[in-house]
Amino acid sequence: MKHFCALAVAALLATPAQAQTTAPPAISVTGQATVSVPPDQAQIDGGVANDARTAREASEANNAAMGKVLLALKGAGIDEKDYQTSRLSLQPQYATKRSDASSSPIVGYRASNRVTIRVRDVTKVASTIDVLVGAGANEFGGVNFMVSQASKLLDEAREQAISDARRKAQIYARAAGVTLGEPLAISEQSSPSPIFRGKVATGMVAATAPVAQGEETLSVTVNVSWAIKPKE
Repeated sequence: MKHFCALAVAALLATPAQAQTTAPPAISVTGQATVSVPPDQAQIDGGVANDARTAREASEANNAAMGKVLLALKGAGIDEKDYQTSRLSLQPQYATKRSDASSSPIVGYRASNRVTIRVRDVTKVASTIDVLVGAGANEFGGVNFMVSQASKLLDEAREQAISDARRKAQIYARAAGVTLGEPLAISEQSSPSPIFRGKVATGMVAATAPVAQGEETLSVTVNVSWAIKPKE
């Protein structure tokens, strides 16, 4: 009997607490807005690849070739902090496998060294590619245009996203016959910053290659919950 009473008292004490955690009536919507801006920086991926009979020969040839590329970048006035090795590999090369063979023999090796370069002036993208090609670069991963101050540029879009959320919430409130109150919660869906977009794929890049930077479209998405109450 005592055990039953203790359970009953615990249940009564828990009831008010549970009532307090009940979420108030609300409308939850998503607001969106975009802003178009020209990119102010770029990132170039390029390097050299060398084939040779032995791994040592391929590696030595590749080291010499990349040394010329790095010297050319330095000579072009690019700060050393703006370029770094992004990929370094040494892979065996196999002969074409015959149908009657169980495996293919190794016929040589390929050494590859790629570097990523940050270009802080988008007007110098083409000339930077020319420097790479002139120094002997024969591998290119592409060009990524970048908006470096994306978060600040998105401040206006954030206000527009809230307005968009309010507009949607008011539509729902009118349709449901209720009055829209104050916002209860606001959250922004995360996005990377800086934002990289507009990748230009490049195979063998010709010298003085034209590069069009265009504009980048940055977007903001917010989730907003609005309190609601019956119409008076």
